[in-house]
Amino acid sequence: MRTSAQILPLVKDPERLEARLSEIPPEPGVYFMRDGSDRIIYIGKSRKLRSRVRSYFREGYNKTERIATMAKLVTEIEFIVTDTEAEALALEANLIKQHQPYFNVLLKDDKKYPYVCITWSEDYPRIFITRKRQLGKEKDKYYGPYTDSGLLREILRISKRIFALRQRPQPLFKDRPCLNYDLGRCPGVCQQLISPEEYRKTVQKVAMVFQGRTQELIDILSEQMEKAAEALNFEVAARIRDQIAGLKSLTAEQKVSLPDDTVSRDAIALAADAQHACIQLFQIRAGQLVGRLAFVAESHAEPGAILQRVLEEHYQTAESVEIPAEILVQHELPDAEILADVLTQRKGRKVTIFTPQRQVKAELIEMVERNAQYELQRMQKLGDRNHQATQDLATILDLPDLPHRIEGYDISHIQGSNAVASQVVFIDGLPAKQNYRHYKIKNPTVTIGHSDDFASLAEVIQRRFRKYAEDPQLSRVGNPDWPDLIMIDGGKGQLSSVVAVLQEMNLLEDLRVISLAKRREEIFLPGESQPLKTDAEQPGVQLLRRLRDEAHRFAVSFHRQQRSDKLKRSRLDEIPGLGHHRQKQLLAHFRSVDYIRQATPSQIAEVPGIGPHLAQAIYDYFHPSHV
Repeated sequence: MRTSAQILPLVKDPERLEARLSEIPPEPGVYFMRDGSDRIIYIGKSRKLRSRVRSYFREGYNKTERIATMAKLVTEIEFIVTDTEAEALALEANLIKQHQPYFNVLLKDDKKYPYVCITWSEDYPRIFITRKRQLGKEKDKYYGPYTDSGLLREILRISKRIFALRQRPQPLFKDRPCLNYDLGRCPGVCQQLISPEEYRKTVQKVAMVFQGRTQELIDILSEQMEKAAEALNFEVAARIRDQIAGLKSLTAEQKVSLPDDTVSRDAIALAADAQHACIQLFQIRAGQLVGRLAFVAESHAEPGAILQRVLEEHYQTAESVEIPAEILVQHELPDAEILADVLTQRKGRKVTIFTPQRQVKAELIEMVERNAQYELQRMQKLGDRNHQATQDLATILDLPDLPHRIEGYDISHIQGSNAVASQVVFIDGLPAKQNYRHYKIKNPTVTIGHSDDFASLAEVIQRRFRKYAEDPQLSRVGNPDWPDLIMIDGGKGQLSSVVAVLQEMNLLEDLRVISLAKRREEIFLPGESQPLKTDAEQPGVQLLRRLRDEAHRFAVSFHRQQRSDKLKRSRLDEIPGLGHHRQKQLLAHFRSVDYIRQATPSQIAEVPGIGPHLAQAIYDYFHPSHV
């Protein structure tokens, strides 16, 4: 592996820098910046690769401090040429998600903001609210994140009242529908009393609400109501009339005063401090505010670049009908033309992006910015509390600097069975869930009836830092993956086992490790027989307690998942010819044994690796009366 000691940064090797820049063509594409450890630290796109990349190394060019720091670390530049700017935009987004470069604008997955998910990958799609956006299946659609969870639940509740939708996640009876079917609230999905095609049409109407197309849906239903009345089908007409009344109640008192309420618009603005940027995006359709979305990002980039990244990620998964004709932005975007061209192609009509300067549209941006400012103030209050806690922790442990990255570890098992470990990460006192990790304990001595938390913790720490022990020259200074503090859940015994393995790896001098005992919230240091004298309620100790509790929660949830998967597989183990790998594929596709039981042989056969013969065997297992 290349290291900074072997290859100089390009800024310190002008001849190699100029030679590399001259090799980059003036065409659209994506570029990669690598550091001395061969890690990708930045990914960007441009209509003209050569001029964009050259700008990072030009004297006097207006760069943020963070980007200037990045340029000093670059030892290699790579690029991929694309045919169009649209391809460059899509490729850049995918690569950033894959590599998570340290210097890119990365949106944070803030779990307080909920999404609505519609599982279009299923024959009978489900609609539910979730705070975790999983992109495992391309057909599944997420809308949000929404700032007002109470309003979102109310919208979903009214939608289920307006339209006949599946009301329960699991069937109540095996051979008949429940009372919801008799009341007309559910079309009998559990017994397949409605075809998938007809049910998907109903769900599509609900999707239109979350796409901001409520008025369009009302117009469609109004036309259907008139046709039903003309055909003297008054019962159907009355039902549609009630649906229209319910939809109108969703948009009541949400009118936004704009001169042209026939144009669909999105308005985006942010408020930022030195650490975070809070972004708000208002969705306005037919003069009505139909959605208020929220995003959080690190504020190390220019405001326009942050807004550009938010819009690119937001519209990447949007359908063409969800793209507005007009996007109002608080700051000019660095690549507004590229984004506008891409959105125009996808929508099939012109999409404009501009920064309003006066009158009503400028006032709309000010309103969006004001909402972003309120959210930033809330985050700052939380940040002040965490800053005080990290300061107190630094004092308690006599740390040279405030601990930026703290990692916590815990073990979970039941008498040694399904032993797992968790690694949770706090950044500046806040959970950084994108950095959480699970470990399955591989130690052969940890079996049912025989647990060994000391050995398990030592194994996890050894696996976590193995690459640094194998390559002593691997960069640690400035490495965002390198912790300032490690906390072990336990007492002196657990700490000693971790200290021993770090000594064997020659890493103990480079890592600060402590343990937190549960009984009295006591902090133990390596080599010390007595805990530190602390107050369990002081801010630094409370921070460690939050870290310990999060590590415990994460470990227990993973352990329960492992046990649940094992129990599910035990049912599937009884099916001849169905091995462990195919069991995993089945559960990944259907999500539960209950859904496998409801599936038809043809639906089961759609799972990769499951042929018609095995699909029939699986179906026969769950339906022995049909054999």
